[in-house]
Amino acid sequence: MPVPRNAAPDIDALKRDLLAGHRAALARAITLIESRRSDHQAAARELVQTLLPNTGKAIRIGITGSPGVGKSTTIDALGMFLIGGGHKVAVLAVDPSSARTGGSILGDKTRMAQLAASEHAYIRPSPSSGTLGGVAAKTREAMLLCEAAGFDVVLVETVGIGQSETAVSDMTDFFLALMLPGAGDELQGIKKGLVELADMIAINKADGDNIKRANHAAADYRSALHILKPRSEHWHPPVLTYSAMTGKGIPELWQKVLDHRTAMNASGEFASRRREQQVKWMWSMLEQRLLARLRAEPSVRARVKKLEAEVADGRLTPAVAAERLADMLR
Repeated sequence: MPVPRNAAPDIDALKRDLLAGHRAALARAITLIESRRSDHQAAARELVQTLLPNTGKAIRIGITGSPGVGKSTTIDALGMFLIGGGHKVAVLAVDPSSARTGGSILGDKTRMAQLAASEHAYIRPSPSSGTLGGVAAKTREAMLLCEAAGFDVVLVETVGIGQSETAVSDMTDFFLALMLPGAGDELQGIKKGLVELADMIAINKADGDNIKRANHAAADYRSALHILKPRSEHWHPPVLTYSAMTGKGIPELWQKVLDHRTAMNASGEFASRRREQQVKWMWSMLEQRLLARLRAEPSVRARVKKLEAEVADGRLTPAVAAERLADMLR
């Protein structure tokens, strides 16, 4: 239920209902952080700040893969496996196209039929507000709200675009890259930047006639990973095959997530990575605030339009225009 347009949200009541695990309160709270109204944004900041002690305990997993790789089916299968083990699962989407299309996750909910129907799961898209940075900021805050509401596993889905992959890896503990077997030269599917971010590569659709191709692809990926620098010196990304359709390999996939968490905790890297993510989040939020000021102040907006026109016409270099914009903030 959306926040009433002219109503001041009752933060204490919202916090109380959220901590009690009320799904309607979680939906209202996420709607609040997504609002562009300045009073709603101030209320959202207050809400997240007061809930901070109740966050941080969930396992945060980023999931990426090209269209058709089976992200939705995988999330559905993994989510139901986790629910069967007593977990509560939240699914969030980072989709830079969502301002235009409503976000792929909206369509994916029909392909996550089991999760969508479970009272132990929560699925939510993030509107982009026109920029990927906006998606990332809202998704981070939505993740904290889900944790405060009692969800102990948060799955963050990305559409598989380079910038969104980086954004998701910067807000999660474990980054999973999904691949397909038999799609030509499997090694062409490895993007060096992606593999340096990935904590595991999983080959989907390893069933029926695809099993041999999936095993061959996995062997190729393992060979390639040996010559690339892993994300952490304490963890070498494994390569698994699984079938989201049959569920085979899903328990092994989850076990690797747990093994990774154990290794990161033992080395102290888990805590340090979380700290780094918090600082990156702060700078990301600051960049957003500064851009918002440039767009909001009438006296500045006219000058910004003039600079944009001069850059577009080739009368001013982007570097000089950027410096003049920075001067306006001073």
